[in-house]
Amino acid sequence: MTDALKLSGVRAGYGETIVLEDVGFAVPERGAIAVLGRNGVGKTTLLATIMGLTTFHSGVIEYQGRPIERLPVYERSRLGLGYVPQEREIFPSLSVEENLMVAVRPGHWNVERVYDLFPRLAERRSHLGNQISGGEQQMLAIGRALMGNPGLLLMDEPLEGLAPIIVESLLRMLQRLIREDSLTVVLVEQHAKLVLEVTQSAIVLNRGRIAYWGSSSTLLGDRAALEAHLGVSDRAAATGRD
Repeated sequence: MTDALKLSGVRAGYGETIVLEDVGFAVPERGAIAVLGRNGVGKTTLLATIMGLTTFHSGVIEYQGRPIERLPVYERSRLGLGYVPQEREIFPSLSVEENLMVAVRPGHWNVERVYDLFPRLAERRSHLGNQISGGEQQMLAIGRALMGNPGLLLMDEPLEGLAPIIVESLLRMLQRLIREDSLTVVLVEQHAKLVLEVTQSAIVLNRGRIAYWGSSSTLLGDRAALEAHLGVSDRAAATGRD
């Protein structure tokens, strides 16, 4: 199977500060990988590095076989990289629909298809970005990324701080994107059990290096590894809390 994304020996950070050291992994076309780890180990930096938002020191980042590590952010976006940042970055003075339209690029994702994925956004299409709830803002951030018709979707903690009912809705959406669409997904998340259930593979970062790279199901079934790598107890593994 062809790799959609492949990193080899990546060393990156902010200025002279190195956060990621010798990071390498691959994600196949239409695959989904979970990026896990304790706070401050480089998960957000990893996504930002793939997108071109950090200081790149060495290594190779390939998207669909093409090296992209020296390309500016806008060229990576044009190639098919979509990014949902942890901060969401919704335009507060634009309506829901205007937030979606600023990101439109040719392809099968359009406003109506986003509304089909997130009916709540359709109901609030005329509301301003600062007039909708946190869960709706997360839906909008994901919808806006999809409007760019990416082949690779990078998502930074999309479930953070959301009510359980919204988390369940977003997980169903993620499953739909992964199983029914042609997207490759890289998903950073703190809720280990929840994302391991909807991804095929996983990496665990520790101090900027990869401590685990393997199947999600194997890690999900290994409570000792979950405890060692993530501090997830048996009780937390059973409930999805970490």
